[in-house]
Amino acid sequence: MEHKKIIAVVGATGAQGGGVISALLNDPSHEFAVRAITRNKHSEKAEAFAKRGVEVVEADVADKNSLIKAFSGAYGAFCVTFFWEHFSPEKEMAHAKNMAEAASEANLQHVVWSTLEDTRKWVPLSDDRMPTLQGKYKVPHFDGKGVSNAYFERGKVPYTLLLTSFFFDNFIYFGMEPQKGPDGNLAITIPIADKKLPMIAAGDIGKCVRGIFKAKKAYRGKTVGIAAEHLTGQQMADTFSKIFGKKVNYNAVPPEVFRTFDFPGADDLANMYQINTEFETEFCKARDLSISRRLNPELKSFETWLEKNKGRIPMQKETA
Repeated sequence: MEHKKIIAVVGATGAQGGGVISALLNDPSHEFAVRAITRNKHSEKAEAFAKRGVEVVEADVADKNSLIKAFSGAYGAFCVTFFWEHFSPEKEMAHAKNMAEAASEANLQHVVWSTLEDTRKWVPLSDDRMPTLQGKYKVPHFDGKGVSNAYFERGKVPYTLLLTSFFFDNFIYFGMEPQKGPDGNLAITIPIADKKLPMIAAGDIGKCVRGIFKAKKAYRGKTVGIAAEHLTGQQMADTFSKIFGKKVNYNAVPPEVFRTFDFPGADDLANMYQINTEFETEFCKARDLSISRRLNPELKSFETWLEKNKGRIPMQKETA
């Protein structure tokens, strides 16, 4: 590790952070050393990283001083926030500000910030085509990240703003797997009509981040959007049908119906899907497939990912 560049990874035990760590550890050039930043270095995932030779450091995104210490001596950092833990854009913005300032104070040479668009640039609060949430947001889990871009842009550390996409992994962890409807048939339910949604495997985000760091100055000061595919809901359902050998339908409910679903964040996600649908061209264009493949030539298609992970999809246990 003596001459390797250290990359500090926030959210090391999460989907994106864990993917970045795995990508860096598996880099054939062995150019980087990894510093996993977590709130609990004794967690099962953190201890597993330590066994692989990863330096594990405790820090909290709510505590800037702990981040400064965690970033100290590193070449770069991958920064991410955790909206679905607290549902608060204000907390996200505070945490992003802490990371950006800590990166500057620790004199990092490159930060990759995992972000999303501020959707109010497309649909202002005065526009009633979708409800305003929490008093001042259209898509809270997007908008807080979009606002936070400014913290990195104003800092003295070279940055890359990374626009991510819908995770394939949501079909495992986020309750989006095919489910039986009242008619007894399996279906996925996504309110995007016949429009395309940018998608990617969480692990492939990590490989794209590795590509950004390896490219050195090429992506500094730039916004980079990544996706493996742009798929319609029907294409997703057809892929499920092919891989599982049983018919899976596509249930294209309208956003106003999705908002009524009984789970936390349904209104936020309904607005997000409506943005995806109404601004499909802009949203997909911002997530360029060719750039994504350049950063990560090993990008998995949805079909390849689903074939590999079909045993982890909850619906298989329920319907087998």
